[in-house]
Formats: sequence, structure tokens, C-alpha cells
Amino acid sequence: MATDDVAQLADSLAKTQVVGGELSYKGKGLKLDNAESVEDIVKEIKEFQGLQALRLEGNTFGVEACQAIAKALEDKSDFQCCYWSDMFTGRLRAEIPPALNSLGAAITTSGAHLRVLDLSDNAFGPDGVKGIEKLLKSSACHKLQELRLNNCGMGIGGGKILAAALTECHKQSCALGAPLRLKVFIAGRNRLENDGATALAQAFQLMGSLEEIHMPQNGINHPGITALAGALQHNPQLRVVNLNDNTFTKKGAIAMAQALRHLRNVQVINFGDCLVRSEGAMAIADTLEEGLPILKELNLAFGEITEDAALMVARSVHNKAQLEKLDLNGNSLGEEGCSNLKETLENMNMGDLLGSLSDDEGEPEDDEEDDDEDDEDEEEEDDDEEEEDDEEEENRVNQMTTPASQPRPPDVSTFLSFPSPDKLLHLGAKRALLIEQQVDVNDAVKTAEAFLKISSVYKDKDEEVKMAVLDSVDAILRKAFSCPSFSTFTFMSSLLIMLGLLKSEEKVKPMRMVAGHLQAIEHAVQQDYFPQEHIAVLDAFMSRHSKACESCTGARDSLKSTLQRIRPEC
Repeated sequence: MATDDVAQLADSLAKTQVVGGELSYKGKGLKLDNAESVEDIVKEIKEFQGLQALRLEGNTFGVEACQAIAKALEDKSDFQCCYWSDMFTGRLRAEIPPALNSLGAAITTSGAHLRVLDLSDNAFGPDGVKGIEKLLKSSACHKLQELRLNNCGMGIGGGKILAAALTECHKQSCALGAPLRLKVFIAGRNRLENDGATALAQAFQLMGSLEEIHMPQNGINHPGITALAGALQHNPQLRVVNLNDNTFTKKGAIAMAQALRHLRNVQVINFGDCLVRSEGAMAIADTLEEGLPILKELNLAFGEITEDAALMVARSVHNKAQLEKLDLNGNSLGEEGCSNLKETLENMNMGDLLGSLSDDEGEPEDDEEDDDEDDEDEEEEDDDEEEEDDEEEENRVNQMTTPASQPRPPDVSTFLSFPSPDKLLHLGAKRALLIEQQVDVNDAVKTAEAFLKISSVYKDKDEEVKMAVLDSVDAILRKAFSCPSFSTFTFMSSLLIMLGLLKSEEKVKPMRMVAGHLQAIEHAVQQDYFPQEHIAVLDAFMSRHSKACESCTGARDSLKSTLQRIRPEC
């Protein structure tokens, strides 16, 4: 180690906090790469008799450094709490699994029984979950009470691995007569989606011991929400349910309302930004009338709830003596509806419990209400079906305009009229140049339209199509943004209007958003040609709950994460 690094470490260690059985290096900002760099930490761990908790968060540890610390933990049988969030900043993802493996193996060897395992904010992905898989299955976790994996990027695969490990741990602990009784589970911002949530739901139902569950912003739609609802009703001690910023819609909300009927100890419900909609809110109100006697907080903000449903929710809490907060902001009440809601709660002497209504969306238009009726069916439409419809329409047009003996060869105008992956690939190696020549990049509206047409055929699992799309959008956007007369503001507003994220003063019918649109935007914002001043605007719109994004919440969450990462500091 360099002399300055040794001095920094010595100074940090001099400030190390020792409280009870806890040794803390929290937030010291140390960069520790190898065994030599952690010699003093290892010494302190070895000399600490009865070590129960170790805080390493807010530093960055390499593989060799973790292996050295692991060696020091091998005889710490009293060890119970791993506070290891944010301890791999700047590390390659490939470094994290072996580091976690060594630490987990040491804990297992020591004979310790963990109560708390916190690995939040480490962004280790599915491979990181594999790094703790053996630990979670071992006897060291038979008494685990809190598992904190917030913002780890586990994805569907990591969620399934985690669920299987918890299931195995429960099975092994049951065989020994002391079942795993996990109390707190935290896994927000992990892109678990439906499959990951469903796998975890099975483990939750098996354990039946949860008191708190926090799974916000995971791209979970109604199938995953319904699976979680079925599991949660088997956890009678549940106190906190936080599923903020997932997409319930009516089906998910009704399933969750039915599950809540079985629970008497719930104190906090956070279904904000979940699109529970009016029917879902009414189902929750029915449950509130009959149950949830000690509820303290209810968040149904930004759920596209109309006045009648909101008033029903308000009346349903009349007998909740412990209620401290009711959040119905950002719904569709209208000015009169907001006044009626406030008056209803004031008449029950509960007016001070209502949060702000400053972001109310106003009364919905009639056609918006009609569109909501079949929203779940629309969510499940496959992009391939849309492509088939376009192919059929194109064939019909071709039959009207082209002799059967002379099929129209693929060209840019045909592709942009009826986009499909095959037609894009058939444009050949010079497709990006051909598209760039065809699109009038002096017209910001036409450029936005062309961008969305091209990105609509994006396929994440087809590398050839994916690269063809990205090369093509790069070509037109790079040319457009480099043109002095190009209006980037018009381009951005047109893009948002066409995606249904921004209302237009003119009657512009938005196109159906698909994941490819957002994935192409995520690519574009990371390129050197993209104007930095528009990143904050995109971030603001992606952070709002919009019906337009319902069918591609996973892509939306990924874009949001990227925008927040690259957003310039104010």
C-alpha cells in the first residue's frame, strides 16, 4: 500500500466504532483491494471477543481483501449480523461472487447463526445471488430474520435462485425441528417481474412468518401481484406491505384486497404508483370496512382512482382509530372531487390525516375510462401479433398496387410504413445509411416518428435485429442532433406525445408503446450525440405512472435506472 493509503486507513481505524458486540467501518470510503490493505481490520476482527455484528458498508472491497476478512471470521461463532450493503462500488461484477462465496463459507465454517443479512445497493445481478446461494441454504441461515437485498439488480433469474435457496433452507431447518422464520424481506428495484415475484411468493407462503415485505419498483404486473397476494394471506403476522410502483391494475388490486381480508396485524400498506384503479380501490375499501383494525398508513396515490372510489376509501377508514396517514394524491378526482374528499374526512374528524392532493390528474375523459376495462388483456398482447397484423395490412396494400408476378422488393419506405424485423434486415448492410437518407432530419416530428417506427422492431434476444435497430437509430439521431436548425425540444415533445406520455393540444393518437421503444431510448441517452439537457426531462416522465407504460414496465424501470445514473448534477 502507498504511504498515503496506510495513513488514511490508520486514521479511519482510529475512528472505528465498537458498540456492544458490533464492529463498524461504516461509511469510511476505503478502497481495499488485497490482504495487505485489510491487515489492521483483520487484526481487530480476530481480537474482538464475542463479535456479533460487522459493518462494512460504504467502502469497496476486492476479492483478496474479502478472503482475508473471511479467514478472520472463521472462528466467530457468536456472529449474527452482516451489514454489508454498498461494499463493492467500482468493482467488476465478476469479482463479487467469489468475494461473497468466501465470506459465506467462513460464516458457515464458524458455526454462527445469522439474524441479519444486508447486501443492498451492491448491483451484483443474478451471479451475485449465486454467490450467497450456499450460505442461504446452510444451517448458518436457519435463524435468519432479516434479508435485505434492495437495489441489487437480481432480475428474474436471481429471484428464482433466491426463492429456491430460501425454500431449501426452510426444508432443511424444518427437518431439524426449527423452521426458518424470516420476518423482514426487502428487495426493491430488482426487476424481478412476474416470474421472479411468483417464485418468491411460493417461498413466502411456505415460510408463513413474514412481518414486513418491501418489493417496490420491480416491474411486477397483475399475474405476479396475484401470486404474492396468495402467499401473503398465509403470513398472519404481516405488519408492512410495500409494493410501491408496480402495476396491479384491477385484477391485481382485487386479489390483494382479498388477501388482506385474512390479515389482522397490517399497519402500513403502500400501493402508491400501482395503478390499482377505481375497481381495485373499491375492493380495498370493502376490506377496510371489515378488517385491518390497526392500520396506520394507507398509500393509494397515483392509481387512476376516480372520485366515487376515493370517497368509498375515505368512508371505509372511519373506524380506524390508529390511522395516521391517508395518501390519495395524483389520482383522477377533479377539483370538485378533491373538495368532496376533504369534506368527507373532515366530517369524520380525520381531515388532518389526508395527504396533499396537489398532483391530482383531474377528472378522466370518458374514452380513458372505457379504455381501462380491458387493460389486462391488452397487457398480455404479444408484439409478434402486432407484427403479423402489419404484415397482413402490407400484403393487402401490395395486392392492390403491385402485380402478383412482381412482388415489391423491400425498401426503406415499405419498412417505415409497415415495420418488421425481417424487412429491416432485408435492407442489407447499408440499411443505416439508406434510412438516414430517407428520413428528413430537418423535421423533428418526422424524425421522432421514424425513431419509434425503427425501435418498434427491437428484439433484445435477437442480436442481429438488435444491432440493426441501434445502428439505424444512431444514424438518424446523430445526423439530426448535429444539424444546427434541428429543434431538439420539438423532437422530445413529439416523442413523448407519440408514446402517450404527454397530452397534445392537437388530437394526436399515440401509438402503442412496446419495450423496444424504451430500450432504444435507453441506448440513445448514453450516446455522445444525445443532448444532456433532455435527460432530466425524460427521467421526470419515466418516474410518473402512466398507463402507456403498463405493458413494458421492465423496460421502463431499466430506462429509469439508467437516466438516474447518468443524469447531470444540478
